[in-house]
Amino acid sequence: MLAWEVRQPGPIGTSPLRAVARPRPEPAAGELLLAVRACAVCRTDLHVVAGDLPVHRPHVTPGHQIVGEVVALGPGVTGWRVGERAGAAWLRHTCGRCRYCLRGTENLCPESRYTGWDADGGYAEYAVAPAAYVYRLPERYSDVEVAPLLCAGIIGFRALRRADLPPGGRLGVYGFGASAHITVQVAVAQGAQVHVFTRSAAARALALELGAATAGSADDVPEPLDSALLFAPAGGLVPVALAALDRGGTLAIAGIHLSDIPALDYDRHLFQERQLRSVTANTRADGRDLLAFAGDHRLRVATTTYPLTAADTALADLAGGGVEGAAVLIP
Repeated sequence: MLAWEVRQPGPIGTSPLRAVARPRPEPAAGELLLAVRACAVCRTDLHVVAGDLPVHRPHVTPGHQIVGEVVALGPGVTGWRVGERAGAAWLRHTCGRCRYCLRGTENLCPESRYTGWDADGGYAEYAVAPAAYVYRLPERYSDVEVAPLLCAGIIGFRALRRADLPPGGRLGVYGFGASAHITVQVAVAQGAQVHVFTRSAAARALALELGAATAGSADDVPEPLDSALLFAPAGGLVPVALAALDRGGTLAIAGIHLSDIPALDYDRHLFQERQLRSVTANTRADGRDLLAFAGDHRLRVATTTYPLTAADTALADLAGGGVEGAAVLIP
């Protein structure tokens, strides 16, 4: 089968990805073998390929937003049939025994493992995934549409929860890529007034189409915010977003990687019970809840498609800011 692997982590300009021929994998006990129908491209893939994240598996195949058809079941798998559509996402293993797992925060499990980082992912024609971590997908979305929901959607959904937005509250969204454009729609459907801050004129136009009240510059906040989400991996925006919060407001940072945060001024950025929160991966409950919400509310998922043979081009376009919505690979 065709698969992409990280030859040597480094800047996209150094061609860190290479296409290789590999044998089709076989599902182990508890796993499903998926024929990949679509795999969305995530900024986390870019961090894995570029070396922003430490190497967990040498020559790993990236990709963790996988829509596939079940073609084989490993020993012991129940509840799935060959021919069904399934979604494999970022989280692929937790221990189930530690205090984090037992209290419902499996995303913090010290033994957690991830698709496209600890194990080969979906930049390939086939992929294996643990059946216990695979999702059933809402039927109203095509393969290409539903793929970005499996990380961009889930992480944004968890970030929105972490931001403690009050009912009908004012939400600021910094950065407007694959995750943000889905999360804005969720927030609007829940009754929020959303203000989007991005430099891209095209992104501003899309934000307004999707229900944002305003879309403009991070320096032009129309009113104090009850909550804010930071999707751009730019630490310099943290004090900007904190300063825009009203009393008691919360900023949730949605990314796995962030550049350095400048010094904060306690009175301006944190006093009056403003909060700064990170978001670490997700739980399976987050995934199920987001997909159920998407089944009940028709979300518009903006995508740019690429053939699997152009995975390196898709990542380069993402790095250069040339992708509207989410990039999706199609074998």
